[in-house]
Order: sequence, then C-alpha cells, then structure tokens
Amino acid sequence: MKMKIIFKLFLLTLIFHYNNLLAQESHILNSDIASGVIYEANIRQYSKEGTFNAFTRDIPVLRDLGIKIIWLMPVNPISTTKSKGPLGSYYAVSDYKKVNPEFGNEEDFRDLVEKAHDLGIYIILDWVPGHTGWDHNWIKEHPEFYLKNDKGEITDPINHRTGKSWGWTDVADLDYNNKKMQKAMTNAMKYWIEEFDIDGFRIDQAYAVPQSFFDKTFKSLRALKPIFLLAETDIEHPGGIELVSKFDASYHSGNYFLKQIAQGNMTVTELESHFKSVMEKHKDENILLNYTSTHDVNSWQGTSIELYGDAYKMLTAFTYIFPGMPLLYSGQEYDLNKRLLFFEKDDFIKKRGKTMKFLQKLGNLKNTNDALTTGVGRAAYQSLTGLVNMNHGKENQIFAFKRTGPKNTVIFIANMSKNYAQFSLNLNGNFKNFSDGKFKKLSDSYEYVMKPWEYWILLN
Repeated sequence: MKMKIIFKLFLLTLIFHYNNLLAQESHILNSDIASGVIYEANIRQYSKEGTFNAFTRDIPVLRDLGIKIIWLMPVNPISTTKSKGPLGSYYAVSDYKKVNPEFGNEEDFRDLVEKAHDLGIYIILDWVPGHTGWDHNWIKEHPEFYLKNDKGEITDPINHRTGKSWGWTDVADLDYNNKKMQKAMTNAMKYWIEEFDIDGFRIDQAYAVPQSFFDKTFKSLRALKPIFLLAETDIEHPGGIELVSKFDASYHSGNYFLKQIAQGNMTVTELESHFKSVMEKHKDENILLNYTSTHDVNSWQGTSIELYGDAYKMLTAFTYIFPGMPLLYSGQEYDLNKRLLFFEKDDFIKKRGKTMKFLQKLGNLKNTNDALTTGVGRAAYQSLTGLVNMNHGKENQIFAFKRTGPKNTVIFIANMSKNYAQFSLNLNGNFKNFSDGKFKKLSDSYEYVMKPWEYWILLN
C-alpha cells in the first residue's frame, strides 16, 4: 500500500515538473533575449522603397547593434474606407491573414523572417486585436463580431468614461463577448506562426482586451513553438500586474518620465521613486522596455531632440544600463531628426555617424555583460543615490545605481540636470570607463564635477 502511494506521488511530481518545463519552453526568454535589444521597424518609412526587401537588406546592420528581436509594425493590408490620409493607418487592418501589397508579397515577407533567423534574430508582429478597418470582410460576413450603438450600427471605439468617440473613426470596434470572433482572431494569429514561422506578437492596446482571451489564445500559440509576447500596457492600466504577467515584456508610457527629467519638470528622487515602484510590482519574468522613442512618440510627441535636447545621449545610455530591455525605433541609429508622417509615405536619410557607433558599442555591452541581464534571473540592482552628497547647492541632480551579475559589475552615474554638479560619493574602487576605456578610481575622499547631462558607465 505504501509503495503504491509513493509511486503515485512520484508520478504526480514528474507530471508537475514536466508541465513546468513545457511552460518554460513555451517562452523564448533565453540568454539571448535576456541580454538583447529590441528594434521597432516601420517598414513603410524605413526606406525610400518602403518594402520588406529594402528592410531585409539592412538586417545585418541591426544585428551589429545588438538587436535580438525585431518588432514589425502591422504588415497587414490597410482599409481604405474611412481611412485617414493618403495611405491610412497601419492599425486599420483589412485582412488579418494577408500582407500589405505596399510592402511586397508573402515570399518577400518569408525571406525577411528567414534572413533574421539566420542572423539569430527573432521576428514579432504588431497585432491589432481590438478593432479592424471598415474594409475587413468581417464587417459584411460577420457583423455580429462588432460592437454597436443604440441604433444597431457598428461603431468606432468609444471612451466609456465620456461615452464619446476616441476619434479613431477609421476603425470598427470588436465585440469580445462573441466567442466565434475570439476563435477567428486566435486562428489568424496561429496562421502567422504556422505559415511564416514568426516568433511572437506585440499586442496593441493589450489593456483593452479581456484577459480570458489571452489565457486561451496564448496557450494555443505556445503549443506551436516558443514565442515572445510584448504588451502595450503597464501596471497602471486595468488588469495591472495580473495582465502584465501574462506577457514576456511590456511597455506603455516609460518615456514620459525621461521627458520630464530632460525638461526639468521632475527631480531625480521622483524619477528613481517611480522606477523603484515599478520594479517592486513587476515579476522577474516580465521585462520592462526602456526607450526614448516609438512610432507613437516620434509621430505624435516629437523627435528625440525636441523631447530631450542635450539630455538625449545620457538618457539613451540610461535605457541600456537600467534594468529592462532597451528599445530602438526605426531611424534612431541614423540620427532621425524629423517626425515621420503617419498616414502617408515618408523616409529618412541613412547616414552612419557617431550615433551608429555609440549604439553599436552600447548594444555590444548589453549583449556581453552579465550585469545587464534582465527577465528571469535578472542581474541585481542597487541604488547608489543615497551615497551621493551634493557639495554645492541643494539641487537634486545625481542618479547613481549599480548592477551586479555573476561575473561583472556595472555602475551608472549621471548628472540629470542642465547645471553643473559638484558632489562626493561614498564609494571606493577602480573601474574601467566605458566611454574611453581608461581606468577611473572612485574614492569617498574625492570631489567630482559633472557637466550638465554628463554620465559615467563604469565597469568592474
């Protein structure tokens, strides 16, 4: 009798560990991802051609930037009915199972994915589950898939707080109470994995979709292959940490706080307090994206110079060193200095300069230094701001922290203000300066002077 009980317990233990192993293998949070950089690609605006093929030619350039994941903005055909501008919004999808002919054909897209895979880079698609364009075949074939107003008319997304339209009149809002629609959506997502071997999705407005849909759909997707799931949401949105934890990574308004620092509207203490709160609430499994620009930021808020001015380089370095995964948007590597048009064709000059070399160097550091790993088993983070003593003035200027891995230590010290900073730091040791490769000694008996927006990345 005892032997039977022991044997059953043994079997249950095996089953438990096997299920856990399957769950772990369903994610691609391996060492490459934990030390990688993500790149948001705007195919339409990336080149003069605005095609898959033109982008594919440059994937080796992205690899040299330390990119491990390419997030492609929606590649689906765009609705023309009620569209905005000459070409419409990428987020007004007319067919979930086709590629936008503006970018090329299916073989062109397949070549893009294969080229990325050959270089060790994952491809994730921007997916728009909350609404479709007005040309989508579901409008005529399945009107029951959509939300309707009091007159029984399909409606664009409504702000439930005000009862008024958000102004996204080029899209029709989907009804997640309809189970057939949910199944059709899941099948469309599976299609891209099965047919093109993509590696996951960035979910547009993840906070606006019921979590029950993600539970069922993600299980179905992960049964096909290990995937990476990025959510446009944060813990402040409905669902909070429970929603965020369903994804491998998340982001939403992270650049807002960096912008406030650059524009002198926030103190270092306030910035650090915000990030500390976010880190404490997040689980290690979910990676926070650190960024200064995205398609939304660039087109609707402004260029990096407009938003951050002279603080831009320091804040870019910060996004690589602070816990999380750095995100680059199309053109940042080429000193993008314009707001890219959103509803019509645009492009930017590709001239390699100091910024390209700077990002290559940061990407290599992120890829190779175990003190900068993130996700499961992320490198330890320790604030050093409390060790800083301002010797002149009362301005809160210096943000300092340390990250420690099994083999390496990285210290980041930055003057996050437009004024000179004089301070002492209760820290001792010899470090290699990332910027010039020379050794720098830290001593609690020294007084340091940092220029406005100056930063140090110190390696041990």
